[in-house]
This record gives sequence, C-alpha cells and structure tokens, in this order.
Amino acid sequence: MGQKPLTGSDEDPRVAELRMAVSRLRRELAGLRTDFPDRPIAEDELAALDAMAVSGVPEIPRMRRSLLLIAGAIGSVSAVAAGLREVRNAVDLFGEPGARVNAPTERSAG
Repeated sequence: MGQKPLTGSDEDPRVAELRMAVSRLRRELAGLRTDFPDRPIAEDELAALDAMAVSGVPEIPRMRRSLLLIAGAIGSVSAVAAGLREVRNAVDLFGEPGARVNAPTERSAG
C-alpha cells in the first residue's frame, strides 16, 4: 500500500495495489494441485477485477460483488487465504460502495 507504480505512469496507487493482489491470487490458484468445484468462478471474477482495474474506473459495488463471489468460490482453501485477504484489502482501499474511482464530486462541503 502507498507504493508508486513501477511503470512511471500516473496510475492510481489503489489500482496498482488491486492489480498486484489479483495477480498474486491468480498465481496462487494456478499453483494449486487440488481442484475445487467453483474454481472457474474464482478465476472469472479475478479476471473481472483485473479488467476493472485496467479500465481505471472500477465500480466499487461490482468489485465487492466479485470479491464475495471469489471468497465463496474459494471457500476454505487455506492455501490461498493470504492472497484472498490481499485482494480484499486492495478492494477496501477504494472506500464506500456506490462510489466510483476518479468520479467528480458535485457537492461542496458547506
């Protein structure tokens, strides 16, 4: 967290954190020798999270839904618990549900 992207771009650090966490969890899933029934769901939702991050304007409610689907699909596979926690922490960096990253604020305080 709080790291600047290595690409030298002006990418939102939260987006970079999300992409790194998603990438780590995808690698961990790929390295699992055991299969579980909902693995394709977890992989699809990780791809969706990555696509949202790449777009630069992830929808927070959709990200949280993906996170719930991933957690449900992975279930109690303890080998990827740390990776799942990193993805959750990265999603939490975006704040409240219903908000959009880089969305202009139309209300002023006061």
